[in-house]
Amino acid sequence: MSQAFVKEEDAQWLSDLQPTLTALIYYLTRENNSIRVYEMKATTRKDGKTLHHMSNGLPYFVNDDRQWEIDW
Repeated sequence: MSQAFVKEEDAQWLSDLQPTLTALIYYLTRENNSIRVYEMKATTRKDGKTLHHMSNGLPYFVNDDRQWEIDW
C-alpha cells in the first residue's frame, strides 16, 4: 500500500515571532506569497510603543509580553 505525501502545516502565529523587525518582515513576506513586505514608516503611540507601518497596510507593534500585535 502506498502512502500519499502529506505536508504537515508548519503554522506559525504572529505572536510566536521573535520581537524583531527582521522576523516580522520575514513572516509577513512568507504569508504574502513571497512578495516582499517592508516597513513604510515608524511612529510612536501615546503609550510609547513603536508602530511599524508595513507595506501590507497594517501597523504592528510589540506588546508588553514581547509579542507582535496588529494595532487595530
